[in-house]
Amino acid sequence: MSENKGIMLAKSMQKHAGRAKEKILQNLGKVDRTADDILDDHLNNFNRQQASANRLQKEFNNYIRCIRAAQSASKSLMEAVGEVYEPQWTGYDALQAQTAASESLWQDFAHKLGDQVLIPLNTYTGQFPEMKKKVEKRNRKLIDYDGQRHSFQNLQANANKRKDDIKLTKGREQLEEARRTYEILNTELHDELPALYDSRILFLVTNLQTLFATEQVFHNETAKIYSELEAIVDKLATESQRGSNTLRKQTANVVRASSPAQLPVNKLSNSNPNNSQNYQNQITTNGDGANSHVNAVDLPPGVLYRVKATYGYVKEDVDELSFEIGDTIRVIEYDDPEDQEEGWLMGQKEGTQEKGLFPANFTRPI
Repeated sequence: MSENKGIMLAKSMQKHAGRAKEKILQNLGKVDRTADDILDDHLNNFNRQQASANRLQKEFNNYIRCIRAAQSASKSLMEAVGEVYEPQWTGYDALQAQTAASESLWQDFAHKLGDQVLIPLNTYTGQFPEMKKKVEKRNRKLIDYDGQRHSFQNLQANANKRKDDIKLTKGREQLEEARRTYEILNTELHDELPALYDSRILFLVTNLQTLFATEQVFHNETAKIYSELEAIVDKLATESQRGSNTLRKQTANVVRASSPAQLPVNKLSNSNPNNSQNYQNQITTNGDGANSHVNAVDLPPGVLYRVKATYGYVKEDVDELSFEIGDTIRVIEYDDPEDQEEGWLMGQKEGTQEKGLFPANFTRPI
């Protein structure tokens, strides 16, 4: 067994040495080499095709990594948004649903890019190493063929002098074997290299169509999600204006109620605010506890009744009304009855054009 290994090793070394010698002689121009211009053109196309495919694979792998990083960043961002958006705010459940949909969309996007674009690309580029091995093997067999051809030419020259027909016959057999081995591989490459080169168009069309279609679906669906999120926040912005007024109203009521000099708060009923008599009937006592009636005589059109400021108030929003102690305010109707809030009135400071909301318990009717 060890003898067989030694013989095989010796033959391998001899073959490598023979190829090295033949290449040196060819490079020095001492001997000719077999040329195949058509296959050389196929090999040039193959090398360009492989280089382009390898770059595409490299860049797409990098793109996938970036997509997955963006997916992770999007998930973290949406989690932070979900935490800062308080449960009692309008649209909370809808926002949670949209953030979950966004995460699902990112997962589906990354999955499709991996399965439908990257895997086919890897399969496509996987053809090149095997083809390259075959090309390298053909090149080695070409050197062997050229080496045997030159050896046989030398034998022919020597055989005429020495009449050594045995070596000449053996040399011819070795030359024919080397030629057959080379030509089989060479012929296969003449078929396979152009076929592989032509396949690039169909592959790229299919692969890029999948990539671009997947991108389009993802961005369209993402746009819908962010449109919904924007609408949710817009609704919060609209309702928070009312909510902030209510919050300030409640805070003001609590603060004023703690003062011993506080007047009783006159709560408005849910009756029609356009009916001035409903407002007047609710005001039954003044600061001294005595019965009084609202003087509804000579009220300008649209004025429900008048009140006098018992405390000063500085507006906290653009739609509110500031006043000082003693100012007279005309109570008027809300522009939109649905905007009416309990404990707050709409008024115009008498003698001015200033108009806005104000807390009812900062005033008393006159």
